Amino acid sequence: MDISEERMEMEQQFEWNEAQKIVINVDLVAAAKEQLNFLATVDRNRWLYEGRGLDKAIHRYYSCWLPLLAKHSESPFFEGPLVVPLDCEWIWHCHRLNPVRYKTDCKKLYGRILDNHDVVSSVKAESKQDTEELWQHFYPNEPYDLDSERALFEDIHVKPIQVEQCNDYDLVSAVKRQCPFFYQVSRPHMNNDLYLEGAVARYKGFLHLIRRNKERSIKSFTVPTYDIDLIWHTHQLHPASYCKDLVVIMGKVLEHDDTDSDRTKGKKLDTGFSRTTKQWEETYGSRYWRAGAMYRGSAPSPLRNTHFFSSTVSKKEDTLPEHQKIMHYPGMEAVEVMLEFVDIRNLPEGRKGSFFISFSKTQPDKIFNAKRKRTILSISGEKQVATFQCEPNGHLLLDLMSYSSSGLPILNSVKPMGSAKVSLEDLICPTSKLTMEKWVEVVPNSKMETLKPIYLRVAISVTTPMAAPYVFHFVRSRAFSKTSCFFPLPGRIQYAKNWTGVIDDAGDEVISLQMRDSTKSKGKNDSTLQKDVIGISKSGEVHSLAELVGKEWLLLDAQWSLQLQKSSSDDGHLLELVGHRNVKFFPGQKLDYEHKPCTKQRSPDDFLTAIEFSAQDPYGKALALIDLKFGVIHVKEEWFLLPGSITAFVLCDTLRKEGYSSLVGSAKHSKEIDFSTQETDMSHEEGNKANLKSEAEKGMPLDLEATKGNIAAPAKGAISGGCGSGCGSGCGSVMRSGACGSCGAGCGNKLESGGCGGCGSGGCGGGCGSMYESSGSSGCGGCGGIGGCGWDSESRSNSSGCGGCGGGGCGGGCGGGCGNRLKNSGCSSCGGGGECVDGLASGKAAEVDA
Repeated sequence: MDISEERMEMEQQFEWNEAQKIVINVDLVAAAKEQLNFLATVDRNRWLYEGRGLDKAIHRYYSCWLPLLAKHSESPFFEGPLVVPLDCEWIWHCHRLNPVRYKTDCKKLYGRILDNHDVVSSVKAESKQDTEELWQHFYPNEPYDLDSERALFEDIHVKPIQVEQCNDYDLVSAVKRQCPFFYQVSRPHMNNDLYLEGAVARYKGFLHLIRRNKERSIKSFTVPTYDIDLIWHTHQLHPASYCKDLVVIMGKVLEHDDTDSDRTKGKKLDTGFSRTTKQWEETYGSRYWRAGAMYRGSAPSPLRNTHFFSSTVSKKEDTLPEHQKIMHYPGMEAVEVMLEFVDIRNLPEGRKGSFFISFSKTQPDKIFNAKRKRTILSISGEKQVATFQCEPNGHLLLDLMSYSSSGLPILNSVKPMGSAKVSLEDLICPTSKLTMEKWVEVVPNSKMETLKPIYLRVAISVTTPMAAPYVFHFVRSRAFSKTSCFFPLPGRIQYAKNWTGVIDDAGDEVISLQMRDSTKSKGKNDSTLQKDVIGISKSGEVHSLAELVGKEWLLLDAQWSLQLQKSSSDDGHLLELVGHRNVKFFPGQKLDYEHKPCTKQRSPDDFLTAIEFSAQDPYGKALALIDLKFGVIHVKEEWFLLPGSITAFVLCDTLRKEGYSSLVGSAKHSKEIDFSTQETDMSHEEGNKANLKSEAEKGMPLDLEATKGNIAAPAKGAISGGCGSGCGSGCGSVMRSGACGSCGAGCGNKLESGGCGGCGSGGCGGGCGSMYESSGSSGCGGCGGIGGCGWDSESRSNSSGCGGCGGGGCGGGCGGGCGNRLKNSGCSSCGGGGECVDGLASGKAAEVDA
């Protein structure tokens, strides 16, 4: 390091230290967690987002809440905090997020800023009796709690006088601008103290940048990432403190301009984020992006716009622990990682060619088992940021590679030069603050001589660990004889069907399932044909898991009832699992599993999404995704592993009778599917037996269309996933599921690593990918936009990826030539500008320093 570089690093450290000296008179970590809890509650009451419900809330806010708050803050009516009703708090929340306007309106109406001091949210209030009594005293004809029924059906005839005095500030538009914010900050790591502490430090750095611009008379549009924006919102929700703190920091109350949401490349938000990124990295010498803080894309489409009212209660004690033991599988954690290679020092002189870094895990990882590559910014001049998920243990192995081109493709070569390691355990420990940017020594290859040690500048950020989804595959075993049975089961056996193994990504069997037809005696001369499902646990115990009674399946000793929707439902669900919880199955990929709009995607008829409805999640929560074509189930919560797998298995049996896509097709045309058909077509069974046997023994995945509904996945060691119809050509047989990323960088036709991203926060897509061994795409890019999936650096075959969603980002999508190499695919994507230079994602809000 020369003197000028050392001086620059000292200046950058000085600027960061100056930023951290900023004093904020609010416990922002605790207040941010309260805000997240409040936003989650509002999101369960979406009638407050628009229409009559929103109009009624605004009316009550102006005519009831603000006057009550003004009177109480001037002369308290009782000891203890005032509790704000939920609907009023939501409008108050959105009003305060325009701090300059809120200050102006308060002074115009009441002569002072109405602060939240000694006010408690209804979400966390232990008692609101005093406030309710006070409310009823002043507003005897207006209930304290506003319910959706009253809000949606009661007309408002008189506009509050306060609205006229405030010159009709458009609170409806202000609310609509804030509605999408919760989706961007709703992932579990955002509620973690360690992650939020880092966000507070970055918020101070953000304010310091604006202060420096003001001191230099530089006009700026400074755009936050979402972790910073969450803290900025939190600060503004304390109006008196915010105004006082900002006047001390920079001499004025800082505007919060959230009116611009156009993320198109070259537009104000995109260019503002690019400039903010550049200034941050020059000022502090560290990366502006942060794992888990980038734009996730637009929120998934809702299943319905009204509440789902259910009498079922979701409690931890209702999760049937005795049945969970049958299919117990240890939970797994994952972290989101963002990685960039910034600079390199002391490369050997005379070395020709391009240098890049190939990175992977040093030990097997069930989530990230890929080899991927990124260029080095100082060499390529192109910013490439990788984003992926992996287990929070072991090391990342960074291999320095040299690519030499002779002009003739056959003579081109890639040579390893050395390697370095980064510990993930060190990154997630509290002292690391979930981020690292430093020079690491590259241990040279034994064949390479160097005069000086080679150093690589590595920037890496991780989220706190979060629960990873369970991914299981259904594997058809070889057929058995009609007259034999693997186990001595009661009743007259019609024939013994194949066993289906449920295996994990490592190929280890978790449980074996079998559908059997037997007779059940009612008397001497009366018997009925019975269908049931049995399972063999890993310990070898045989369990009766489900039986068909009439036209519905009873699961787990009748604790659950699986019922087909007989006619077209109001919300489009196909079947329902009713028990201690209420779960509906919808055709296609919904909510968290929703694909962003791309071309050449898998058919929606290939999938069913399990959605739980409850008081906690009245608009639905995604529990699982069933890939009907390739026999894969993704499950988010452990309690649903067994009922979800049984349901998927029963559906597979229905497909064997009805033919592929019959479930979804019948739902579309309001036809009833018959669960109770007693016999499988024997000619159909016999006609496919040889094929089933040979393919299963080979460990090859069985295409459901080709085998007319015999759901299958490969045998142990060959994980099924596969590419969807229409996703290029030459799809492979060993695609791993569940190793999807979310927002990375460096896409377009310059991304030689080829990986495209999953939808949203690491959700698995359904597309294909390029043949680069260290990559592979999986559906839509989480961050939208421009470019394709990249191209194959080994086979040099172009991948025809589609653009993702939202402006300014490289998309995910489909590609050609999936081949058999997708086993090692871990998806990446990008969300940013044309080259993903600065536009990895931009915060929703922006600030203009006028």
